Amino acid sequence: MPKPKKMPEVSDKKTPEENFNISNHYDAIVIGTGPGGEGAAMGLSKQGKSVAVIERAPQVGGGCTHWGTIPSKALRHSVSRIVEFKRSGFDVDGDFSKQFTFKSILKHTERVIQDQVKLRQGFYLRNNCPIYSGAAKFINKNVIEITKDHGEKEYISADQIVIATGSRPYRPADVNFKSKHIFDSDTILSLGHEPKSIIIYGAGVIGSEYASIFRGLGVRVDLINTRDRLLSFLDTEVSESLSYHFWNSGVVIKHSEEYAKIEEVDDGVVVHLESGKKMRADCLLFANGRTGNTQTLGLENIGLKSNSRGQVDVNQHYQTEIDNIYAVGDVIGYPSLASAAYDQGRIAAKAMVSGHDEGALILNIPTGIYTIPEISSVGLTEQELTEKKVPYEVGRAQFKHLARAQIGGINVGFLKLLFHRETKQLLGIHCFGERSSEIVHIGQAIMEQKGEANNIEYFINTTFNYPTMAEAYRVAAMNGLNRLF
Repeated sequence: MPKPKKMPEVSDKKTPEENFNISNHYDAIVIGTGPGGEGAAMGLSKQGKSVAVIERAPQVGGGCTHWGTIPSKALRHSVSRIVEFKRSGFDVDGDFSKQFTFKSILKHTERVIQDQVKLRQGFYLRNNCPIYSGAAKFINKNVIEITKDHGEKEYISADQIVIATGSRPYRPADVNFKSKHIFDSDTILSLGHEPKSIIIYGAGVIGSEYASIFRGLGVRVDLINTRDRLLSFLDTEVSESLSYHFWNSGVVIKHSEEYAKIEEVDDGVVVHLESGKKMRADCLLFANGRTGNTQTLGLENIGLKSNSRGQVDVNQHYQTEIDNIYAVGDVIGYPSLASAAYDQGRIAAKAMVSGHDEGALILNIPTGIYTIPEISSVGLTEQELTEKKVPYEVGRAQFKHLARAQIGGINVGFLKLLFHRETKQLLGIHCFGERSSEIVHIGQAIMEQKGEANNIEYFINTTFNYPTMAEAYRVAAMNGLNRLF
């Protein structure tokens, strides 16, 4: 593996403040160790390039590992097991679920985080990618200044640089996030007391997931949605199913509302809505939007601009307007998924070496939403197909009719297959219920096939293990084909 070269003292501009010693030069520098940064670093290293990574946090993994995807999903898993046990019908004295608190189930989350850190740290070590700890800032398009915790600065340079700094929760200036009662999706993991009630402002993916988590722990949840329905990008039937499930479990949803003022009181918060309503709870989780982490990168030093959300524009190769600088992950916006970010990093790495397009993200990226129950989908929705005037049919399977679901006590959920009436080509898969994020990939594999191989009759002609949740595909396919005439 190529090793970095020692560089002499240089000065990009003959000004006192920009005289610096470059300690090492690399083929590439990757700023950030989340999924996008990891994908880029591993991709470049596998192609024989010398790669350095910079991480401002004490450990690798980025927001995905420490504050976002992994913690919330680990929390969700613990809470869903509690909910599952409560509805199982076992004869247990007392309410055992009261033994579990938000703080106690975080112990499982912390173990998962550390396991992930150890795993990801090993990737960099085995691929000879040195990790620099500190905050990165561009001096010019080839030189990065790293400011360490105690203020010491170090300078490294590279021919190419990848920005993979991720995003952070949006924090409006009129909300006091220093309050012990007000949290965002990063700081909610530090919640030290057991709230009896919580207001969640923002009913997107993060807000909906935490609504499930807290309601599963028996906390009274008020969910404020700034739009007219939950997760409006989903198929309407799935969105309405989640909305009904929330209602049935006791989550109160306020649609088409925005806050006018958030007031702190001695024992909690009061949210004043623009409609004139007021809501009170022990604490508030503000989960309405995210911002790209570019504010301290010194983009002005290289003439690279970010938009109002802190995101930078890239072309199909993930190259910015600065020819040797690339960007991947949340910092470029949509689709803002950990899975997609890793692939973006991998694709960018290939383009950086070859100088031309070496692939692209798949067209139909699956989404996984870890509410209780889960939601997962891939492909087009009924609304999109109707708008495009595509002649489609629907096949459904209710989970409550599957033997495996009955064994597991899963009585809520369904699989919906959308397919072309004439060609029987699979057009969309929408799943609501436990194991959805796993089940969806069976259909995705068929939908990605070319020509006649993408055909809903595959699910009729194949043999599934019994009893399994995958059997839902056979049931849904038969249901849909029976509708044809």
